[in-house]
Amino acid sequence: MTTLRPLRTGIVRDLRFLDHVTADGHPENPGRLLSIHAALEDLMNEISLAEIKPRRAEPAEIELIHSPDYLRALASTAGKEHCALTPDTFTSPGSYETVLLAAGGMCEMIARVVSGELDNGFVLLRPPGHHAERNRAMGYCLVNNIALGAMFARRYLGLNRVLIVDWDVHHGNGTQHIFEDDPSVMFFSLHQYPHFPGTGVFTEIGRGPGEGYTVNIPLPKGLGDAEYRMLFETVLVPLALEFEPELILVSAGFDTHREDPLGGMRMTPLGFAGLTRSLMRIAERCCRGRLVLGLEGGYNGAVLGDCVRAVVSELSGSTCSDLSEPPSKKHRKQVARAVSRCFHVHRRFWKTIQP
Repeated sequence: MTTLRPLRTGIVRDLRFLDHVTADGHPENPGRLLSIHAALEDLMNEISLAEIKPRRAEPAEIELIHSPDYLRALASTAGKEHCALTPDTFTSPGSYETVLLAAGGMCEMIARVVSGELDNGFVLLRPPGHHAERNRAMGYCLVNNIALGAMFARRYLGLNRVLIVDWDVHHGNGTQHIFEDDPSVMFFSLHQYPHFPGTGVFTEIGRGPGEGYTVNIPLPKGLGDAEYRMLFETVLVPLALEFEPELILVSAGFDTHREDPLGGMRMTPLGFAGLTRSLMRIAERCCRGRLVLGLEGGYNGAVLGDCVRAVVSELSGSTCSDLSEPPSKKHRKQVARAVSRCFHVHRRFWKTIQP
């Protein structure tokens, strides 16, 4: 049984993240953050949160994961009216400054958590990042903030092992590709499949020295809180404990919510809080509680704030969400098939996940 205790939780939020402006009707719009800010106002009257101001990332930091040519191309959009980088990914006059602040905010939060000033934190940034590849934007994403955070922790803070967990409904192709040959970063993703971007099958396991450190669990639509919890406890927990990360980072997308227009999953705010609690327990056992989340997807503004509020409440120790409801018989079979397939692919790399 987990004993509730107050934790030093930080949040990065800044109105300048609203300066990345997309076209009317675009799912990734400033209103997403406004709904989060509104939901957190009441919570901040109940609990103590440390508000961390983002700094501008240095070009050398961003070039840890993105090519200089790509960074120059992004910089060239500053001050210009809407530029289309892909059919669904755009910049506005303030976008370049916004991505610098988002990347710098991620690095700043990680530095505070690794130093012990904070126990954990949530970076409420936009635009999202996990689809961004080394040389190009993709899927609303310009700079891969979570990948940058992992590399920043490795290069500047001296950490040897970082675990990235991606629970967004879409596969984090950019994050996977950046680290697919790097055994110092484990990438673990649960995602709806088939779905955009079409990557993330079981057999994508990394390459060369990174083989086995990319773990993908593609899932059919319709799964919810109980199924995600079972996958976390059955697959992620033993893998993470064997990997022994010194920091856990999360691509926290909320488009697996049952009312999200771009997904087909059935998660609820309680479910996201439960996944957060599971990660907190892993972090307590492996890395002195070091856990940092970065906002990714989530495109229903009416529920996005509730999801983030539930997660922040969990991070702060105000709640302890233990999900005990078992999956339905139908969904138990789907989860069992996913676990069996994952174990079959990865059993030669990890002792703790033998069938």
